[in-house]
Amino acid sequence: MTECFPPEAQSQDLFLGGRLRLAQPREGYRAAADPVLLAAACSARPGQAVLELGCGVGVASLCLGSRVPGLSLSGLELQPAYAALARQNAATTGIAFEVHTGDLREMPPALRGSFDHVIANPPYFTAEGGTAARDAGRETAQREETPLSDWILAARKRLHPGGYLTMINSADRLPDILAGCLGFGAITVLPLAPREGRAANRVIVQARKGAKGAFRLLAPLIMHEGAVHGGDRESYAPLARSVLREGAALAVFG
Repeated sequence: MTECFPPEAQSQDLFLGGRLRLAQPREGYRAAADPVLLAAACSARPGQAVLELGCGVGVASLCLGSRVPGLSLSGLELQPAYAALARQNAATTGIAFEVHTGDLREMPPALRGSFDHVIANPPYFTAEGGTAARDAGRETAQREETPLSDWILAARKRLHPGGYLTMINSADRLPDILAGCLGFGAITVLPLAPREGRAANRVIVQARKGAKGAFRLLAPLIMHEGAVHGGDRESYAPLARSVLREGAALAVFG
């Protein structure tokens, strides 16, 4: 993969109801709602330090930085071209976001400090699951090479005592996430269901390093109104719309 995507290979996409205009590759992994939801679930406060593992082009961190001013935002991205776009997006938005290229299993020295929050949107497909993507960057972003347990271990090492890990992933990966949360407590799970009466297809999990609090399984967040997609009309349910279009926080966390 080249070190960056040329301008003609980029698209300019709007997030948070147009508050953020971010560059993404036209071909490759393209962020949609999930990193925005991840940012909304992070309960960071001004002055705190946040690390995003696998930051891609920076959508989650930049959405978080747009909502919460005064954060120290850092990101780690395996693919250099995506990391370069994340730096470009940070510069364009004016949100301070320090992006490092590297593997979370061999953390760059600059990221070996301690953070208040770690956020992550790891690949959803296991090595054996799903259909391989034709684009190599998209395939790397979507298919697991590093086990979820290693993502969680890397987060635990970077968090100071009492710090929060927040992740979004496919609902069928919840057992793997919970199994990997050794050294964490006060675990909260928010299922994300596409519509009323439908099974959840995503989960947001937040866990606190060294905490002793009880496990909480929350009522699902319903993403869309109605039984079926309403053609050209946007069908987000009110809470989902407030997060995705207005930049609201998911107040059930933190």
